[in-house]
Amino acid sequence: KPLYAHRKISLVCVFLLFSAFILLFLVGISLPIVRSVYIVQVRSIVTAPATSSATEIRFGVWGACAYSPLNPPSVLHDDGLCYGPKLGYANVIPDALLAEIGLSQAIVNDVLKGLLVVLILHIVAAGVSLLALFASLFLASHGMAILSLVLTIITAILSTVVFVVDAVMVAVARNKLPGLTDNGLGVEIGNAVWLVLAALIASWLGTIFLS
Repeated sequence: KPLYAHRKISLVCVFLLFSAFILLFLVGISLPIVRSVYIVQVRSIVTAPATSSATEIRFGVWGACAYSPLNPPSVLHDDGLCYGPKLGYANVIPDALLAEIGLSQAIVNDVLKGLLVVLILHIVAAGVSLLALFASLFLASHGMAILSLVLTIITAILSTVVFVVDAVMVAVARNKLPGLTDNGLGVEIGNAVWLVLAALIASWLGTIFLS
């Protein structure tokens, strides 16, 4: 029976794990599916008259979206030119569009290579957190209590790995892009990284409460 025993701990853990699930799931279906959530943003920092040419590209788990000064993204409005959904960034964006902000497919592949498996971890972490949430409803059962703790620990570890890799990806892009192109590009961390950090904190707090 759900919440039969240890009700306060169960409710706290359900809240924490549900929060972690929602945050990880949003990142897992980030841009171009949920356009407002993205991992990294690459933009031209060269001052020029506003045109329809792309000056900014945002990368999510499933692809990328390009924006020009004439169609900047906002919370309620996003008319960016998106490519995907596709797992991985190889050959997602046309070369002509990348060239508009001084990038090439080779540069994108070099900076973001090796991330395919890690990108999948966003969805895996969300799925495990949902299982942990379900198990935390039945803490009256010793077996379910142990299962809930194990799944919550796995969620916390996966969230930590995902956060570290997302942060490293942004750091690598910041360090490598200036040396690969001389077209004045800026790299900014996306909101998805902070969502994963919040999920990480919620997961470890859940682990503490279940221990």
